[in-house]
Amino acid sequence: MTAPQLDVIGVGNAIVDVLAKADDAFLASHDIPRGGMILIDEDRARDIYAGMAAAVEISGGSAANSIACIASLGGKGGFIGKVAGDELGEIFRHDLRALGVEFNTAPLRDGPETGRCLINVTPDAQRSMSTFLGAAGYVSPDDVDEAQIKRAQITFFEGYLFEQPIAREAFISACAIAKANGKRGALTLSDVGVVERQASVLTDFIAGHVDILLANDAEAAALFGSEDLNIIAEKARQLCPLTAVTRSEKGSLLIPREGDVVEIAAINPAALEDTTGAGDGYAAGLLFGLARGFSLQQAGAIGSLAASEIISHFGARPAQSLKALAEKSDLL
Repeated sequence: MTAPQLDVIGVGNAIVDVLAKADDAFLASHDIPRGGMILIDEDRARDIYAGMAAAVEISGGSAANSIACIASLGGKGGFIGKVAGDELGEIFRHDLRALGVEFNTAPLRDGPETGRCLINVTPDAQRSMSTFLGAAGYVSPDDVDEAQIKRAQITFFEGYLFEQPIAREAFISACAIAKANGKRGALTLSDVGVVERQASVLTDFIAGHVDILLANDAEAAALFGSEDLNIIAEKARQLCPLTAVTRSEKGSLLIPREGDVVEIAAINPAALEDTTGAGDGYAAGLLFGLARGFSLQQAGAIGSLAASEIISHFGARPAQSLKALAEKSDLL
């Protein structure tokens, strides 16, 4: 039997998210930068976890969250990421497969435990993340399934994982397969810190391998050296065939290499509960739409819809069917 085609396959950190409410005093006491993401070791992870309020644990990771949203839109997704052969790893694997996502990456043997992200959410819905990568950073070219990449319209890479040298080799390997088969590669920048630390290497990688670049306004400003949207658009066109810049409540901009910038309106949720995963949801809707051949306007609108649903509740994965919401809004 021929394996099904995939809309998007994600390559990213296989992380279990641990979400809890917190105040600024807690962030300060544990030296956690507000609204950012820091990498921590296992000892510090245990220390922060011990002080956190009652928490919700759910399989996460940026690219995996996007793939979960694509499944909720009625799409077919796959995921490449590394977990350990431990309880958290089995939870992560089960959660993704239960959504209908292909996840066949072999577990890491004789290495660190499955990664986890400790997410402390302040009353304004801002999330501050402390991440112990554990096994997640060990994605390698050996984990890239050539046949699986060939079946995907878009291969989607997570910027957080780009900082791991062996994972970067996996990105390049997967991109080569995608390009050789007429498919597209996409990258989300993930975090301003990633851009600042990896700017020159990132720029070279994007120029050589990426067809669709996703960034929020701060990440775009860091990458292109300006907050001026006209300058960002000019430089983005030179670097990548399509760049998406999200701007929170101001919506997003889709910048094609040729043609006008497409403005996408934000969709305000009934209540803003937790911004964790907003960019992941947007990426999912946009990439799903592009994989299905939709216009930039329609694909971007599905991205806004997915982001709106994600921030309306605690946690980074959909609480409602995104397909049903998109159909109700005449987007599908």
